[in-house]
Amino acid sequence: MDSLPVDEALPRLKEALAARNAAVLVAPPGAGKTTRVPLALLDEPWIGGGKIVMQEPRRLAARAAARGMAAALGEAFGGTLGYCVRLDTKVGPRTRIEVVTDGLFLRMLQEDPSLDGVGCVIFDELHERGLETDLSFALVREAQMALRDDLRVIAMSATLDPGPVSDRLGGAPVVESAGRMFPVDTRYLDRAVGGRIEDSVASTGRRGLGEERGSGLDFLPGVGEIRRVEERLDLGGNVDVAPLYGDLSPADQDRAIAPSPAGRRKVVLATSIAETSLTIEGVRLVIDSGLMRVPRFSPRSGMTRLETVRVSQASADQRRGRAGRLEPGVCYRLWPEEQQRGLLPFTPPEILDADLAPLALELALWGADDATLPWLTPPPAASLATARSLLVDLGALDAAGAITAH
Repeated sequence: MDSLPVDEALPRLKEALAARNAAVLVAPPGAGKTTRVPLALLDEPWIGGGKIVMQEPRRLAARAAARGMAAALGEAFGGTLGYCVRLDTKVGPRTRIEVVTDGLFLRMLQEDPSLDGVGCVIFDELHERGLETDLSFALVREAQMALRDDLRVIAMSATLDPGPVSDRLGGAPVVESAGRMFPVDTRYLDRAVGGRIEDSVASTGRRGLGEERGSGLDFLPGVGEIRRVEERLDLGGNVDVAPLYGDLSPADQDRAIAPSPAGRRKVVLATSIAETSLTIEGVRLVIDSGLMRVPRFSPRSGMTRLETVRVSQASADQRRGRAGRLEPGVCYRLWPEEQQRGLLPFTPPEILDADLAPLALELALWGADDATLPWLTPPPAASLATARSLLVDLGALDAAGAITAH
């Protein structure tokens, strides 16, 4: 296998896991942690022939990671490597590395809290801090402390603040990889975008392709903006335009990240799905709208709505890093440089603004006291109380807060 930047950190990670049952790995975009770490740990003595389960927040990243590891081993899915995402499972009796999306991993955990036969759980891209990921992390840590002190837990990210995660894992050692991201020339606008963001993305994309070589990756907040940019980009010639978002079919997603044919270029129009765990061959131009769409729950209406917000500095760094994974690149940020300092350092965890009814139901099924769980961020007490009251009204919980047969 070709050398990757994270390889130099693997001996230190192995040493940490031989001595302790948890570790935090911080490695920059493109370091190769997603595909290298599970393979490197497969034959460690402490794993005892058990399985490695890696949780990925996104289906596309889960399938891509499993595909990359299977190719490195020269195997098909269902052998050593497998994955499990919604409506698509490729796991066999000999599978020892299983890549699973967060919701399905939570189901696996509820069905078998001791994770029998699993020697290591890896939380990849933990910085994304989705609701199900935060809950899974807390439940795995509780199971590790109460049932499985031999279970290894690894938290991995490029932009994670490792201190709080290390604390929740009992003072786990932090292993950092210097990485080898190529230099990226970051270019800001002189003034804030005045019109529609789609117009700015399209015009900047045309200029970038004219000034620079290689393919492009444009970050937009949602599908509507992707479609409108697609309409505005009449590039012709040897440039293909490929949308990339969560609700696309797996085949269309695979086409978007596949290498372009010889002599052709590509512009991928993506949501934040492309921020992490993906390498799109040929991309050295990134255009960042600076926007993302997040779910926000309104206790007053009882409804969740999607809200367009500014990205955090960590997300902007992830996006910028896509331009420098394979060679020197260029990142166009569609905001003035002085606005960069005003961005939040990290994207707030979903647990602070989400509908907590699903979480409350999972906690009742687990039989947990939420006050004592090792949360990365505790759920807001008022929101959790409202969620439990709703579940009682729906007959999902009884008056004592226990889950009902229904």
